[in-house]
Amino acid sequence: MTTLSIETMEAGFIGMPQVILIAVIVLLLFGGKKIPQLMKGLGQGVKEFKDASNSSEKENTNEEENKA
Repeated sequence: MTTLSIETMEAGFIGMPQVILIAVIVLLLFGGKKIPQLMKGLGQGVKEFKDASNSSEKENTNEEENKA
């Protein structure tokens, strides 16, 4: 008989069964009609985060060039 222990499991690893379980739970909680709206909002949030990150990097680069 084999048992899973913390030592044999990789910490932080999410496999395909876990992804499927999460998808099923999200589908049950929000329903099929709400998911596209949620994904659109998530995509917009990621885009805004990337834009803010890029503008911050550009500002840091400009400041370093002005100091030199």
